[in-house]
Parts: sequence; structure tokens; C-alpha cells
Amino acid sequence: MLDIGRRQFITLLGGAAVAWPLASRAQQAAMPVVGFLRSETLTDANVLYRVTAFRQGLKEAGFVDGQNVAIEYRVDEGQADRLPLLVANFLRRRVAAILAGGTDAALAAKAATTTVPIVFTTGNDPVKLGLVASLNRPGGNVTGVSWFSVELAAKHLGLLRELRPEATRVAVLVDPKFPGIERVVSEVRAAASAIGKQTEVLYASSDREVETAFTTLVQREAGALLAGFGPFMLSQRERIAALAALHRIPAIYSIRDYVAAGGLMSYASSQTDIYRQAGIYAGRILKGEKPGDLPVLLPTKFELVINLKTAKALGLDVPQTLLVAADEVIE
Repeated sequence: MLDIGRRQFITLLGGAAVAWPLASRAQQAAMPVVGFLRSETLTDANVLYRVTAFRQGLKEAGFVDGQNVAIEYRVDEGQADRLPLLVANFLRRRVAAILAGGTDAALAAKAATTTVPIVFTTGNDPVKLGLVASLNRPGGNVTGVSWFSVELAAKHLGLLRELRPEATRVAVLVDPKFPGIERVVSEVRAAASAIGKQTEVLYASSDREVETAFTTLVQREAGALLAGFGPFMLSQRERIAALAALHRIPAIYSIRDYVAAGGLMSYASSQTDIYRQAGIYAGRILKGEKPGDLPVLLPTKFELVINLKTAKALGLDVPQTLLVAADEVIE
């Protein structure tokens, strides 16, 4: 666990104006500072497990927060247009490196500096995003971890079919503003066609549009839902999980956070492992390695998480094969 109180930590995450206490900063003056940037509004629990994993990676690389490195935290509170300001704040602080968590944060950091090392985490293809020149030789000042969440469409739909084999139409809820979303939709449609399923793609980039999407989903008789791509959708995870429960729609999500918020099921690369790997890379950069020489890492650990309490509320009997395969069952 972090060694700062919950309120202090949430305050610390509040924005560019937030800073470490002066006494702590004086003690850490000689330490390298790593900026930790996330591109959405986060609860303390979601921040804690990512930060804990990042700190663990740094520790494995020889750096302990508060002893020989200082970490400063920023989130954009769900307002992506704040990201350039937050990055600018890090640059004024002369941070030694920036952890850019999420696609929007990575793009903002990349646009702001060609000299300060950046370690990103993203579910998109970093080459197509323009973050790096190639996966093996990123070049420049940027490297990181990419988990290619869009590539998991076939697995997501297969799990939904196992849970709800009678569902012939699957709704896909996406944010049209999320970079690379066209590829997500294309992958899902191709995967659905391969198993004889129809897809209903629903777009939402505001609270009202999320509500409307579920109304449309019900009207078009979708029997299952795939959702969870991008920071806006993640910021809406509790609303989406609640609406899925209200309309009794079994849903699978692209990241564990939705299941923790009451969603039914997720299959994704382990965010804990991703942030640990990012921490290791940040430590290696602090030791003098160049980001451009560090290959972009791809996921090696995937996890299936099932919320059994939600399944019971939906009246679903989760097949024993899924329960046995699950890495975590929330009861």
C-alpha cells in the first residue's frame, strides 16, 4: 500500500497545481522526479493498484519512491484538453521521465517534448498512433508497453458465446473520439462474422449518449454487450455496469476496472503486470538507458475476471468451464 493517506493521495492526484509538501520536496531535491500521468478520472482504488505496480517495477530496477526517486501524480479529471497543461507542468518541474498512462496521455506527452523520456501504456498500436517508429526500435524519446486490446475481439466474443450461446446479436459500445476506434470496430465485426453473430455498433461520447445507446441496444434486441475502450468509457464504468444490470444485458469489458465497478466479466492483459513493466523501464531509463533503444513491450499475462454477484443478479448460470478458467471470481 502507499505510505500516504487516502485523502492526501486523492488531493495529490487533483491536477497541475498540486505539489508535494515543501518539506518533502526539500528532502527530495537531489532525487530524480518521475511524473505519473493518467488520462481519466480515477478513484483511489484504481490509482492505487496501478501506482503500486509501477512502484514495484521501479523497485525491481533499483529505485524506491521517497529514497532515491520521487514520483509526482497528475490526472486530467476526465478533461483530455487538460493533458497538455499537466505535461507542461512536469516539464517545468524538470522531471527525469514521464509515465503516460493511456493513449491520450501518451499522445499529449509525445507532442510536448522530444527530449524528456516518456514511458507509455496503451491498448492501441503505438506505431499507427505515431508514438514510435517501430516496436523493436522505437527511436526518439518514447517507449512503453502496448497491450493491443483491440486484438482480443475474438476472445471477447467467444467468452460471450460461451456464457450466452443463444444471443445472435451483440452490441458494441464505443467512443467515436477514441484514437483507433475504427480498428476496434473492424476487428469486432470480423470476429463476430466468423462465429455467425451480428453486431450492433453504438457510439457514445457523453453521459446522455450512453443512456441513449442502452435504449437503442434494447430496442434492437441485442443479447449481449462488448464495451470498455478508451478513457471516456472507463470514466463511465459504473454507469455502464448499472445500465447493463438494469436492462439485464450480459456484458464483457476490455479491462478489469469495469468488473470491480459491478460489471459482469472482463478479459484483458493484466494492468498490474503492465504497470510493473512500465516501472522497470522507467528505472532502466533513470540508470541511463535511452528510450529509443528499449523495444516496446507486449503483454505476456492475461486475466479473466468474473463478477459472480452480478451474474446472479442477472439470473445467469456461469458455466463451470468459465469459472475454472477465471483468474479471479468476485463474489
